[in-house]
Amino acid sequence: MEKINLHVTDETSRLRSVVLGTARSNGPVPSVEDAYDPKSREHIIAGTYPSNEDMINEMEAVAAVFEKYDVQVFRPEQIEDCNQIFTRDIGFVIDNMFVKANILPDREEELDAIQYIVDQMHPDNVIRPPEEVHIEGGDVMLYGDYIFVGTYRGKDYSDHIIARTNVEAVAWLKETFPHKKVVSFNLRKDNLDPYNNALHLDCCFQPVGDGKCILHRNGFLQEEEYQYLVDFFGRKNCFEITQEEMYHMNSNIFSIAPDVVVSEKNFTRLNAWLRSHGITVEEVPYAEISKQEGLLRCSTLPLIRD
Repeated sequence: MEKINLHVTDETSRLRSVVLGTARSNGPVPSVEDAYDPKSREHIIAGTYPSNEDMINEMEAVAAVFEKYDVQVFRPEQIEDCNQIFTRDIGFVIDNMFVKANILPDREEELDAIQYIVDQMHPDNVIRPPEEVHIEGGDVMLYGDYIFVGTYRGKDYSDHIIARTNVEAVAWLKETFPHKKVVSFNLRKDNLDPYNNALHLDCCFQPVGDGKCILHRNGFLQEEEYQYLVDFFGRKNCFEITQEEMYHMNSNIFSIAPDVVVSEKNFTRLNAWLRSHGITVEEVPYAEISKQEGLLRCSTLPLIRD
């Protein structure tokens, strides 16, 4: 069997191979106590939690876009009654290394479901951080020589089910990828209010196009860390999203190339901005899946980019 030659150094280079999640057997609506995030909780209480059928249709629309651009797509093996949409959480590629994430313990079987893909990688290129390192792919953002990483530095880290990447993870990334400049960002966490919760870094920031980014100021607890990104990209290259747009996950679109993105069809202002900068926007319906505080970047795990 031909090995997968992993290669990812940024968020925007031409995509060649990706793991796209699946909604085929999401199981019943979770109880409020079992909600992983405040947005899911809100929709469980309101009775507006997405149906399996709607979520399957949304994911297949994304699969069709990948097919159009000739991207190789892997899907997780199906586990009955298990939410397997958000593959970004369970692993990520840095350069030519696949990192198996230390995720919430009861999501471990999601990793088992992509083991057949991991088996196609060179064993030397698969690593797993030590147990005390909590890390999820939504908090890891690549930009050439830089790794931008979302974390939560609060003493009450363990009280927040929505704090997924700890300070130990930042130290581990620095140690494991010494040739990279690792920059960490302390994110705003709120177990109950989805308008004030940045579940991952990609809920309030993502590079896009050529030297541009999408940004939401309130996602960052430290003003100077937000300012670092504004200075890094330049104010004119930053598309600042509102609290409402952050809630609807505008920063969680997904790039197929510097000039092609997959975006939610209701992101009117963002999509217009992208097009004004010469970027082709492939619009898909994803509003139902976004009710679980995840969107397009969350549902994809890139394995190979140019």
